[in-house]
Amino acid sequence: MSKKKNKEIKKEAVKEETVNEETVNETVTEDKAEHELVEALKKENEELKASVAKEKDDYLRLMADFENFRRHSAEAKLELVSTASADIIKGLLPVLDDCERALKMLSEADDKVAVEGTELIYNKLMAFLKSKGLEVIKAKDEKFDTDFHEAVAQMPVAEEDKKGLVFDVAQTGYMLSGKVIRYAKVVVGI
Repeated sequence: MSKKKNKEIKKEAVKEETVNEETVNETVTEDKAEHELVEALKKENEELKASVAKEKDDYLRLMADFENFRRHSAEAKLELVSTASADIIKGLLPVLDDCERALKMLSEADDKVAVEGTELIYNKLMAFLKSKGLEVIKAKDEKFDTDFHEAVAQMPVAEEDKKGLVFDVAQTGYMLSGKVIRYAKVVVGI
């Protein structure tokens, strides 16, 4: 019996070893499968993070482009309005010139009523244009400045302190909202 028992004990030991090996193999296989699953999930997580980061970047760029477009559109509208009003005011400048010439000629005549009527028209027109941002460029007795003046003639002057100054204004210059729309045509002392 002892041989039989030894054989049975050996069989059970072999069975246990086989079961233990199978259990170890299953555990190793399960650990390996879990490890592969964890690695796959980590990889997928990284891909999703990269995708979200890319989408966020694209969204921020799109929003910046939209803001630039909106700002550009608003500036374009303001420029259009400004250009339109500048064109209208430029068209009215010859009327101002005619009024100034008429006032000059009428002041030499004795017709007070005509002078007053012309002054009234000139003053109303000038007040309206000033309310829209029109400014007269001061030129007479000012230092000649090519940013505001256009020399149409030069005239010799005796005094040294008058050299380089505007001696006479042939045509009045105007600025609209700080921008020159017509240069003053002037005679410069040399």
